[in-house]
This record gives sequence, structure tokens and C-alpha cells, in this order.
Amino acid sequence: MPRSVNHVASKARRKKILKLTKGYFGARKNVWTVAKNTWEKGLTYAFRDRRNKKRNFRALWIQRINAAARLEGMSYSRLMGGLHKAGIEINRKVLADLAMNHPEAFKAVVAKAKSA
Repeated sequence: MPRSVNHVASKARRKKILKLTKGYFGARKNVWTVAKNTWEKGLTYAFRDRRNKKRNFRALWIQRINAAARLEGMSYSRLMGGLHKAGIEINRKVLADLAMNHPEAFKAVVAKAKSA
């Protein structure tokens, strides 16, 4: 009896990955083994960079808060320490948004931190 091979499923599996590698350079888009390796490595980059994105945004928020705090005559570390002492629990994302888009509200938060 001849060997039975499910070509429909294996071809579909290859087509799926080759479709995902569309737009890649050279053999990376149409040679099965190269495309598969490239696609798999891309998944590891995506996994890594989803975590790096969080780091980058936190650093950006801290820079924005620091710049706005210095305009109010206060450093970032003193501002955060003052907020902690005052019992104001506000995260850096919201604080950076206040600093950028609502300077009056940010001034009020800084005033509370200074008084604590």
C-alpha cells in the first residue's frame, strides 16, 4: 500500500507562513525554510519588543514629568517623594498627560506635593 501524505494540510501550513512573510526582502518571502526561520525570529522580536515598549514609555513619561516639574521649580525625585508623602497615588502615565495637556492641573498637583 502506498504511503499516504496529507498534501492539502502541509501545503496550507506553508502557504499560511509564506503569506505572513509577504513583503520581506529576497528569499525571506518565498523560500520555505528561509521564510519560516525569518517569521519565527520575527515572533521572538515581537515578544521582546512588547516588553521594551513598556520600558520606553515609562522613560518618556518620567522625562515629561521631570521637564514640567522643573518649570515649577522642583526636581522629579522631589516631586515624586512629595506626592508619596501627601498620599497622592497617581501613576506616571496620568501625571505625564497632565503635564503635557493640562498644565494648570499639574501645577495644582505640584503645589500639593510641595506642601507635604
